[in-house]
Order: sequence, then C-alpha cells, then structure tokens
Amino acid sequence: MKVAVVRETYPGERRVALLPAALPALTQAGWEVLIEADAGAAAGVSDAAYQDQGAQIVADRGAAFAAADVVAQVRWLGANPTAGRDDLELVRAGQILVGSCDPLGNPAAVKELADRQATLFALELIPRITRAQSMDVLSSMATLAGYKAVLKAADHLPKLFPMLMTAAGTLAPAKVLVLGAGVAGLQAIASARRLGAVVQAYDVRPAVEEQITSLGAKFISLQLDNADAEGQGGYAKQLNEAQVAQQQAQLADIIAHCDVCISTAAIPGRPAPLLITEDAVERMRAGSVIVDLAAERGGNCALTQADQTVVASGVTILGPTNLPSEVPLHASQMLGKNLVQFLLLLTQDGQIDIDLKDEVLRDTLAAKDGQVQNQRLRDMLDLGPLVLPATTPPDHHLATDG
Repeated sequence: MKVAVVRETYPGERRVALLPAALPALTQAGWEVLIEADAGAAAGVSDAAYQDQGAQIVADRGAAFAAADVVAQVRWLGANPTAGRDDLELVRAGQILVGSCDPLGNPAAVKELADRQATLFALELIPRITRAQSMDVLSSMATLAGYKAVLKAADHLPKLFPMLMTAAGTLAPAKVLVLGAGVAGLQAIASARRLGAVVQAYDVRPAVEEQITSLGAKFISLQLDNADAEGQGGYAKQLNEAQVAQQQAQLADIIAHCDVCISTAAIPGRPAPLLITEDAVERMRAGSVIVDLAAERGGNCALTQADQTVVASGVTILGPTNLPSEVPLHASQMLGKNLVQFLLLLTQDGQIDIDLKDEVLRDTLAAKDGQVQNQRLRDMLDLGPLVLPATTPPDHHLATDG
C-alpha cells in the first residue's frame, strides 16, 4: 500500500497533509509513504525530515500520483477550484483521494472527480460521532481559526484586552462578543478570556449555555418567536424571516456596546446567516473590530468581504477565510493526526479495505465507481437515488457425471 502526500497548489496554502512525526504509525500498519518534493516547505518542514522517518521523496508530481494507491492533500478540487483542476489529468481510475474538497459548498467538483472514476473521501463529511472525533478535520481547523481570530482582533483594536492598573490610571478591559458557540466560537471565548477581555457569547442553541459559562463568558439569550434552532450534528437550524429580523435587531443593541465581535455562525451547505447588519456596524464605537469567520460563505456581517479588510464608520471588519494556514505547523500536525486515523481505519490486515458497513467510511465516501456516492450531494446535484451496479449472482449449478 502506497500513500502519496503532494504539495498544495491553492494560493497561500501553507499546510501539508502529513508531517514527518505522523509517518511511523502508517509504516507500522504496512503503508509506504511517498512525499512530493517540497510538500512541507511552506510549513517549515524539509524533505530530509521526511526521509529520516522513512519516506521516499518524489520529485515529479505526476510520478507521485502514478505510484500511489492513495493520494492525500489538504485541498482537492472544490476547495481548490482553479489550480486543483490541474490534478484531474493525473488521477487514474480507482485511485483513492483523501482530503478536503468543500463537498457541500461545491458538489459539482465531486461530480468531476467521480467522472474521472476516482474514489474520493471528503474529510469534511466525517460524521460527528464519538468514534470519529480523532478524524474530525473541521473541528481541528476550527480550533485554530477561533484562536487566531482573537489574536487578529487584538492586533487591530486600538486598546488592550486586559484590565491593567497602572500608575497612569486603570485601563478598562475590552468587551468581546462571540457569535456562535461551535468549536471556533468556544476557542475564541477561551482565548479572549485568557487575554483578559470581558466576554459575552450568543448562540441560537440554548443547549450550549453551559459550555459558554464554563469558559467564563456570559451567555446571551435573545427572545425569538417559536425558536427551535438545534439541527443535526450539533449545527444550528436556519431561522425564518421573522426570527432573523428579531435576532438582528436585538444583536445590534448588544454589539453597539462591544469593542470586538467575532462571528463564527455557519450552516453547512448554505450561505452564512446575516447577524450583523450595516446599521449595527454604524452603531459600534469607532475603533471597534469585527472578525468574520464566516466570510467564505458570504459572512455574518453585511459589510464583510472575503480575505479583505474593510473600514466602515470607523469599524475594522476582517474577513479571513484560511486562518489555520497562518499557523501551518500546528495545523498540519492536527490534520496529519486526523488523516492517519482515517487511513488506519481504511486498513485491514495490511490491505486497503473500503468497508461500507463502517459508518465513518460510508458517510465520508463522496465518489466511487464513477458515481457520487453521498446521497446528500446527489440531492444537491439533482442526480436522484444512488443505483449500485448489479452483482453477478452465484452459480448454483452443480456438476454431474455424464
């Protein structure tokens, strides 16, 4: 069994799918690891470091694809819509591809890879169950995004986060509001509290109040008519128009008194909910900062522009879309741990075994045998129910003497 880790081609992407420290677990399970030359360079990892752990360095990308049973990278087509297309010609029928490919945001890319007869495992589709936590790339990267969002806010805010008592007087602590208490939001709360800010947090799911308060933040409860916002997998449901209007109006009153707002609210496969209106921004104090982690999906703030810094009414609005790449070493370490656990699940007795009775493998499988396999993606693409190829019936004829 051979797995190849190839260099990332998405502009500005500094992560790599595996670090050298992750290789021994794979080699012990029978995997041979190929690394495209300089695959880890942007994360500060040399080819020699991979070789020290038994990897083979392959100079040519095409040769890496040609030799591997499995190819792993951080961003496949879908999550890398322009440069990722160059890999289509390198993929051979039946080859297993593992990584992120934004399946819910760009399901057409999954169809293109299916048309190439590739077997694609989209790690964003890892089910959020206890057994799969060690493979959950979304949670891993959201942790880093929440942390970095706080640092970016602190860097742009014209005041300090903590309260300081000095000979020149007392400095009041910054007031931080976190919108959304998923993995990124909870990490943002914890990081802002560590820096000394006074933190409030809001989520449409009342069930997360205990998690918010356990981190030392105040939970904000809004009065929304007939709100039932708990969705599948711990995500929030989409609110109706009346509830959205109530939410926006009540949040605007709270945001007006905050120095920093970090928004993390997202619903998989849909545009990000609009939480911060233009009017809310205008009511904030000059010098305030908004960090919108939902920028890639349109943003939680009406004025957010993806990967841009916007200043409106004296308020700085940041729309980063790839914060984990700004800490590439630890991001790659976490990704590599997720990937190794997934590959070990795919391994049985030294062989690759795609056991679709396993919930994790079944739910993560996006394409195989020329078809989009995930029914949710098929529905998004109007492909109808999945039709599995007919199997050859067993031969029940018995030989007779004759």
